[in-house]
Amino acid sequence: MRAREDRACSGQMAVELAVLMPVVIVVALTVYNLARFVSLCATFDRVSVDAVTAAGVSPKGAQSTVHAVEEVKRSIERTMGPSSACEVEVRAESEGANGSGGVLSLGPALTRFTCTLATRPWPSAFVMAGVRYEAPLVLRHERTLVVDRYRSGVVM
Repeated sequence: MRAREDRACSGQMAVELAVLMPVVIVVALTVYNLARFVSLCATFDRVSVDAVTAAGVSPKGAQSTVHAVEEVKRSIERTMGPSSACEVEVRAESEGANGSGGVLSLGPALTRFTCTLATRPWPSAFVMAGVRYEAPLVLRHERTLVVDRYRSGVVM
């Protein structure tokens, strides 16, 4: 009698494993992508502030906003490394002392640098045993810093 009951339940664990495994894999990939994104954001926050204060205030060569943006972007990309698989975008906007950005401003020449990190999760999509995993197309993180372009060390 006991042997007959054991034979009836012998495949139950295999079925439970087959049903549960795709869900476990999807959760593991979600946690992996979240941890990778948080790690990239933490590194990007530190690196972007360093790049803006070093290269954005006084870039090598021409002292223009366009050149400063290129220098900041190169510095961030170089520090993040090629293995990070992320895209970096840097924008700069001039601001007056009162925030109007007018030409006749008597205040300091403030520049707002906005650095954006964009990364794609891995893998972007797959289906396993009826469970679909689809990550968002691009995850973005933004860091903004206002500096005085003509007085090094002045960060707002």
